[in-house]
Amino acid sequence: MPFAAFAVYAMRGRWFALFAAILAMAVGGGAYVFAVYSNAMKTSLGYDQKTLRDIAFFKNLGASLGVLPGILHEVAPAWVVQAVGAATNLLGYLMAYLSVSGRTARPPAGLMCFYIAVAANSQSFASTGALVTTVINFPDDRGVVIGLLMGFAGLSGAILTHLHRAFAGAEDGAALLLLLTSLPTAVVLLFILSIHIMIAGSGDGRTRGERRGIWGFLGVSVVVALYLVVLNVVELKVPLLPRSASYITAMLVLVAILVFCLLAVVLVQARRSYVQPTAAPTSASAPREAPAAGIVNTNPPSSFFQDVFRPPARGQDYTILQALFSADMLLLFIAAGCGIGGMLTVIDNMGLIGQALGYKQDTVSMFASLVSLSNYAGRVVAGLGSDLVVERYKLPRPLALTITLLLAAVGYLLIALGVRDGLYAAALIIGFCFGAQWTVLFTIVSEVFGRRHFSALCNWATLATPVGCYVLNVLVTGHLYDTEVRRQARPDQNCIGVRCFQESFSIIAGVTVLGAFVSVLLVRRTRAFYVGRHGTAAVGPADV
Repeated sequence: MPFAAFAVYAMRGRWFALFAAILAMAVGGGAYVFAVYSNAMKTSLGYDQKTLRDIAFFKNLGASLGVLPGILHEVAPAWVVQAVGAATNLLGYLMAYLSVSGRTARPPAGLMCFYIAVAANSQSFASTGALVTTVINFPDDRGVVIGLLMGFAGLSGAILTHLHRAFAGAEDGAALLLLLTSLPTAVVLLFILSIHIMIAGSGDGRTRGERRGIWGFLGVSVVVALYLVVLNVVELKVPLLPRSASYITAMLVLVAILVFCLLAVVLVQARRSYVQPTAAPTSASAPREAPAAGIVNTNPPSSFFQDVFRPPARGQDYTILQALFSADMLLLFIAAGCGIGGMLTVIDNMGLIGQALGYKQDTVSMFASLVSLSNYAGRVVAGLGSDLVVERYKLPRPLALTITLLLAAVGYLLIALGVRDGLYAAALIIGFCFGAQWTVLFTIVSEVFGRRHFSALCNWATLATPVGCYVLNVLVTGHLYDTEVRRQARPDQNCIGVRCFQESFSIIAGVTVLGAFVSVLLVRRTRAFYVGRHGTAAVGPADV
């Protein structure tokens, strides 16, 4: 087996494309670490807290506009989507870095909002290209590969914050912006031709051995997550370690685990198909899979506006308008807004919360890492756990949404009450619930409304994010924080003490419980559907 020929074969294969997609997701979580560099914006640019909240809102808005890369992916190849994502990432974060580091004039707040929105939207381009390509390349294992990629996206915040602490230190927020400018852009451009669609027939090596390969990738993600947890524990319990040397060594080991273990799985799978090229029938490459594999129209052709208020049975393919005007979507939208809005309020204000409760800046950076790690755990546990409960006990999947919201309310109360060292637990709880809610939300949309317009409907559901975040973060938390700042009248315009966030997070906890109640209504409406889902294709007409 000539090594050069094998290397070319492996790099052109689906497994290397999956490897490249994983790396793109693993470094593309800039939107998750806003709390780490927001303080640098405040100190170097003189922004007040209201301005930072506006920037955070536009960050969330940009990250939620997945419809733009979705439309582009319909008319252009994957490398174009990736290239646009790299360009927007470079433009947005570079301009933010130049501003924060003092290399350009202080931009108006509106212009900085635009920079961060553009940068955050690049994350949607990267994830769209990676997810759609991987789903088409591995159509028999869609659920597993989606969970795999989303899991690495959840880990990206922890990976980026650890890299930042290793090479620049937790205090240098501008250095983190430089890292966000360079690393995701470089990774995407390096693998821009590797993330591509390969249409193949069902005989193209899709065996149990291949499925073991996918689980091998998932195993690597678990190892990376556990390693990052160990790094956090060591940093807490062994404070006397030489920081620079230990951080750099730890990051080199992390990169080795991430890259070389994934490459090992790629090579094993490529070798299996390379050394036995004639094992599959010659007709295996003949069937060609449609680009929208598995997304089929189960309804007869109809007008776009036909039967808007007469939707099909749950589980069949809704039109976009049928879904948008359904009570199920309204309940899901409200529950998502109440839940994700509060969670993003915690994530975006983690720096201020830590400062108010007396934590140091390097500890605040660790909180961002903990949120990212538990975010990963939430995505994996919610996906696998809710599948198990739905299949075995026939319980409605929205019940997982209810449990997630109630658990998040506990995390908010830990912050509101100022429990000693409670922010560690709150960061873990909120991160877990944040990841779990996204997984459950997307799965409910695909199950209840069908898969034909899955991309459009998921993007609609994500619009609950900026709505909920604006109400809970800007109007509620921001207003109450500013009121307390004026009451304390400190020279540095900071707020210190439990009272800074006590009232706001008590309100957010109440709103989250309200969202849980709304999700209970969705549980009642979809119970018959989930009970009969495994017996028939669709159960009962959906009442609008």
